[in-house]
Amino acid sequence: MRSTNILGTTYRFTNNFDLPTDRPLIIVTNHQSMYDIPPLIWYMRKHHPKFVSKKELGKGIPSVSFNLVHGGSVLIDRNDGKSAIMEIGKLGTYIEEHKRSAVIFPEGTRSRDGHPKPFKPMGLKMLLKKAPSALIVPISINNSWKLVRFGQFPMGLGAKVQLEVQQPLENTGNLDKLIQQIEASVVSGINSFK
Repeated sequence: MRSTNILGTTYRFTNNFDLPTDRPLIIVTNHQSMYDIPPLIWYMRKHHPKFVSKKELGKGIPSVSFNLVHGGSVLIDRNDGKSAIMEIGKLGTYIEEHKRSAVIFPEGTRSRDGHPKPFKPMGLKMLLKKAPSALIVPISINNSWKLVRFGQFPMGLGAKVQLEVQQPLENTGNLDKLIQQIEASVVSGINSFK
């Protein structure tokens, strides 16, 4: 994060809620670029976030790949839905038992222009089933897509990356309705959509 400050990038994390550290969290957020991940790790560090990531990120990216493979995150094959759901289920069981947090990007892929994509609910539904005591924490991310609007080089200058925690939600058991609420909450904080 600090190295991107050279490019004029700033980060603002807004959280008006007291998030517990003695119960699991399911952090649900939109996805704009790989630069969503470091601020989530930093600002949510006391909750020990584990990520649902595509398997391609498990190789070749200094520091990131090592941490995904060895840090408790799950790497899923997006072309094999059945095994992906099973891996997400294991993560749900892990956070339920160890009071950790799981981060999932239900859009399934990055938004290249900041405009949110519809949620794909299956992975999130599995997390909610396997970690029923988890508090759901919707987070809206803005402007990280501007860092990679031209690809990896040149990087965008002066991006004002913002992460905002929305009202946490309890798992009511009605998963379809809950996922609709979560999606609406995340989207409500995305500036490009307003």
